[in-house]
Amino acid sequence: MLQITPHNKQWLTLIVLCLGELMIVLDTTIVNVALPSIRTDLGFSETALVWVVNAYMLTFGGFLLLGGRLGDFYGHRKVFLIGLTLFTVASLACGVANSQLVLIVARAIQGLGGAVVSAVALSLIIDLFTSPNERAKAMGVYGFVCAGGGSIGVLLGGLLTSAFSWHWIFLVNLPIGIAVFMLCLQLLPGDHVKADATSHDVGGAITITAALMLAVYAIVNGNEMGWGSTHTLYTLLAALVLFIAFIIIEQRVKAPLVPLALFKLRNLAISNVTAVLWAAAMFAWFFISALYMQSVLGYSALQVGLAFLPANLIMAAFSLGISAKLIMRFGIKMPLAMGLFLAGIGLALFARMPLDGHFMLDVLPGMLLLGVGAGVAFNPMLLAAMNDVDPSDSGLASGVINTSFMMGGAIGLAILASLAAMYTQHLVADGVKALDAINQGYQLAFALGAFFALAAAALSLFLTSKQIHAVENA
Repeated sequence: MLQITPHNKQWLTLIVLCLGELMIVLDTTIVNVALPSIRTDLGFSETALVWVVNAYMLTFGGFLLLGGRLGDFYGHRKVFLIGLTLFTVASLACGVANSQLVLIVARAIQGLGGAVVSAVALSLIIDLFTSPNERAKAMGVYGFVCAGGGSIGVLLGGLLTSAFSWHWIFLVNLPIGIAVFMLCLQLLPGDHVKADATSHDVGGAITITAALMLAVYAIVNGNEMGWGSTHTLYTLLAALVLFIAFIIIEQRVKAPLVPLALFKLRNLAISNVTAVLWAAAMFAWFFISALYMQSVLGYSALQVGLAFLPANLIMAAFSLGISAKLIMRFGIKMPLAMGLFLAGIGLALFARMPLDGHFMLDVLPGMLLLGVGAGVAFNPMLLAAMNDVDPSDSGLASGVINTSFMMGGAIGLAILASLAAMYTQHLVADGVKALDAINQGYQLAFALGAFFALAAAALSLFLTSKQIHAVENA
């Protein structure tokens, strides 16, 4: 029988934490290939359908920081298990949902549980691996789960939707959640709880989450309500007021959710803006390319899932080994910039997708570039956000970068999907055939996504090389 040494237990714990994180990440994209089936079954409109994705991403992003802080106050192990339980139960509710309201509410609760799990998992990984070399390797594994997990979700969603029904993309979480829960009871270390367990910033979490949700609601419904309508303008104004309230709270509260002084750190600030732009491009790619392949090319859900497989395999190869080696050889800045640039070129290729596109000629090249770009970029993006902060603030920094990524994805997807729908409606009104108008709307969204990715690549060049040498010389 193999003896479990402390070193082996450390990596076993990482595997279990990443398995829990994989389940969380899957649910950001696993629904994408099932969206047409969900729309038909539950009667969603094209723009309202975005809420099946955004309800999850908004609560996930909104509660990441509070989830991490609750872990600090009440114990990482306890909070991790509570979040995991909440996520698994919400998955069951999604799986049996028979109305739009039930599905969206359950997705929002899923996001809340997922936020707690993800924030605490990353903090535990940072605590587990203190050596720069081992941390780079561990973050490579975590980076693959976050970047490659999205593609795995699309493939798994296609398989489950084709073989069974869309309900099973959520029900599959039940055995995984139970298994991770049982393993965590055995492997996770005991909790060290802070004495000041009453100083968490609930007001900050509520105001920033409400502000973001109102902003995305206004963007998603802008086409139907009218961009200059009273409803849209008042909703955006309410979001702005809540955001200002959040800033005021963070300046005055004893233990702020986001200490604003943290953003004086150059690498942290740049990496967070980069994450927002990159996530907007990535989530638009997952969402819109799945719709393009199904609505325009006529692919089945399984075919869409298989179409993402090359990108998934490349992400795995780069995230699990090659990315860490590139970081140790060249530092953080150049791999991040190059990865984002390649992804931008891949999205630009998607922006020319024809009505009669072929997989090998039109779909595969963009998929390959996006796979390489995501596999190379995700790990250095996370490390860039944490390299300037003190070890005691690493959990907060990881929560901030994850929040930026999820918020960028939610708001970016809402904007690009709304612009695509608006452009499609404009073309149809001008007499363009419906399918051609839909395709041109998708092309516009891909082009804007490419712009976001290329802008992120340019911005990443302003990162400093400070504190990267510890990784390079490990």
